Amino acid sequence: MKRNDVIIISSIIVFLTFLVVPVTHRIVFGLSDDYPIIGGFIKFFLLASLGDLISHRIIHKNYQVKGMIYKALIWGIIGVIIVLVFPLYFTGVQHLQESGLLPFAQVALVTALLTSVLMNITFAPTMMAFHRITDHYIEHRIDDSMHRLKTSINAIDWGRFVDQVVFKTIPLFWIPAHTITFMLPGVYRVLFASFLGIALGLFLGLAKSKPRKV
Repeated sequence: MKRNDVIIISSIIVFLTFLVVPVTHRIVFGLSDDYPIIGGFIKFFLLASLGDLISHRIIHKNYQVKGMIYKALIWGIIGVIIVLVFPLYFTGVQHLQESGLLPFAQVALVTALLTSVLMNITFAPTMMAFHRITDHYIEHRIDDSMHRLKTSINAIDWGRFVDQVVFKTIPLFWIPAHTITFMLPGVYRVLFASFLGIALGLFLGLAKSKPRKV
């Protein structure tokens, strides 16, 4: 195990400790309640970026991610969007259940499952495609100031994206994972999602490990 591996593992342990120790637990969740947008940004900025680092370590055997700070900012923006999207889908599904358009109102597991399914078949592919495009753009813009967004869009292997991300990871991982997310009390959902962001960064990184040449 290399020194950087030890640093990454130690950072995760320290963060988990902050969540477990009662005093820091109250501080973390108190700040998240008071400033949910900022909290969502910070959680994804840190944890989803960690997924990028881990996937890069697996593929390239190092942590030298090109444009890491810019990619972390994109993750932060995604975190803000998720803070807004979660209650939108959850309360929307509850409303549809109460209106009789969806079944099993007041059954928590069904509400969580329906929320996860609807969110992951509508919002998730768009969000993951946005990440894939911005990720490619950041990497190539650093080396070429003339690189254009359209070039990044055309360079992505969308067939591979649909096959691996939409048809495999969404139904097999994200729908079950977010069902658990929506079973949790609201105060814990974005935090749990930010830990899942580690897996998201990892999956998206591995899914593009054999990109199409431009």
